[in-house]
Amino acid sequence: MRLPFFVYGTLRPGEPNHDRYLRGRIRSEEPGRLADAVLYDGPGYPYAVEESGGVVYGELVDALPGEYAGLLHALDELEGFAPGDPRNLYERVARDVTRADGTAVRAWVYVAGPTVVVRLRAEGKLIGGGNWRARR
Repeated sequence: MRLPFFVYGTLRPGEPNHDRYLRGRIRSEEPGRLADAVLYDGPGYPYAVEESGGVVYGELVDALPGEYAGLLHALDELEGFAPGDPRNLYERVARDVTRADGTAVRAWVYVAGPTVVVRLRAEGKLIGGGNWRARR
């Protein structure tokens, strides 16, 4: 399934991983928001955790056609995701993300893996407002 990516932390424009992973590999990026999720500080990087009523802000990123497979692999590696691995830091899931104009698009989102969710809910630092850039 070829979907855009929803990025909400270090892959956003101006953040440290944006140029390293996305420069020259994407054809567009636009603001978006993920409903029913909250954001936790990693620290140093965020985790989205699915939770009713929350919202996480970020960007929808569409890969260049010839770059999609390589970008998917690079982002899976960055996020510590391997299909079916119970040690995953993040899980890659397809979720609806809302564009600025109110339309929804299905996108890949990296959310906290199950064991990480337990730790974050017990002792994590919630980022109020769901915006990684506004955490400071």
